[in-house]
Amino acid sequence: MSEAKFKQIAQTIISRIVEGHYPPNSKLPPHRVLADELNTTPVTVAKAYKLLAEQNRVESFVGRGTFVCGESRLSQAIHVSEDESEFNFSILQPCLSYNIMALQDAFQKAAGHITPQLIGYAEYSGHQQHRQVGVQWAAQYGLSGGTTQNTLLTDGAQNALSLLIEALTKPGDTIAVESLTYPGILAIASLMRREVVGVEMDEHGMIPEALQQALQTARPKLVIVIPSHQNPTGINMPPERRESIARIIRDSQTWLIEDDIYGFLNPEPVPAICNWIPEQGFHVTSLSKAISPALRCGFIKVPESQISTINAHIRAGIWLSSPFNYEVAAELMSSGQAFELAKQQQLLAQQRQQIVREILQTETSSQQGYHVWLRLPQHWPQERFVLEASKRHLMVSSGSYFAVRQPTDHIRLSLMSINSEQRLREGLHQLKALMETNMTTEFPFQV
Repeated sequence: MSEAKFKQIAQTIISRIVEGHYPPNSKLPPHRVLADELNTTPVTVAKAYKLLAEQNRVESFVGRGTFVCGESRLSQAIHVSEDESEFNFSILQPCLSYNIMALQDAFQKAAGHITPQLIGYAEYSGHQQHRQVGVQWAAQYGLSGGTTQNTLLTDGAQNALSLLIEALTKPGDTIAVESLTYPGILAIASLMRREVVGVEMDEHGMIPEALQQALQTARPKLVIVIPSHQNPTGINMPPERRESIARIIRDSQTWLIEDDIYGFLNPEPVPAICNWIPEQGFHVTSLSKAISPALRCGFIKVPESQISTINAHIRAGIWLSSPFNYEVAAELMSSGQAFELAKQQQLLAQQRQQIVREILQTETSSQQGYHVWLRLPQHWPQERFVLEASKRHLMVSSGSYFAVRQPTDHIRLSLMSINSEQRLREGLHQLKALMETNMTTEFPFQV
């Protein structure tokens, strides 16, 4: 076969990926099957697969086959733009227009607290009064046992996840996550060359029996769970399930990272998984989702045996997070505004969940969460839907970015980054109209 033949086949496969015939994380046909379909040879198909692997479009595994890449890049999963004509349903953040006045006031008051000690270097991961902010915040939403000694400061939760994965694992180690998970975790694992295994979920979150099996077969060094308003499914893990997960972790040689940044959205505090396994669990939270991502205030409650190790990683990586930002957080905490802002966002999220149910005529897995995990109609491949939505300035997140080597027919809709209810309703009505459109007749695909 000519050299152009395998390139032509590679382009055919790319077109099928874009059209949704081969969804992200799905397995491609064996060489001989595709060769028979395209009237070529298995050798030519193998060359096409090799070319696609070099372009990072597919991944091949000995004995398992070739899979479409999951595309876990954050820049594709989460769209950040200052274009006011866009309806940004892709990014999870608080409805910031409600928090501006409180933040302005807190920044002004914090500026009056500036001393040489505040703006200089500090031991550990920051000043004691700022670590106390993390203790109070996490305790309010279900964590027990936090102190200013075992609570460390980071530049937000993403920084916390990154440094914990680096500190607790090494290249080639396996990390167990929920089968649908936050793409930031997948991005960190990919950059650090850690393997990821997905653990099956049900309506209550990660399934204990599936975790037990993963621990026995994949032997992960680390398990990461998002128990509250799980990203992307919106599932809220009940206390009984949390205790079951903790019991399985306790009987293993594995660390747990509990990514609990949405715990403040629970109507009543729910016990943290780490409460049952304080010497094996790392509890991560932050102020980004309740107050502002720009504060970069993240907190880790660390097992006593690991405090010096994690402190060393923080010091080597960033030395310390901005004390001034934490002074702002302390001001919000001491005035009580931090919890008032969190409550306001919780109530707003409830209202917006109701708006989604009203307009899209669908049930949602959460009554309080910032987002909806939305199943698309059968006639809409998710990648194609995301493409057509973006042409209409509707930015949504494909479910493929959250899947650990398993296909999904969902998209994730953030409900909070659009500041006005009127704009939210307008965007949802446009999404509904697009979902009801017959993709095949209205939008014939052009390669």
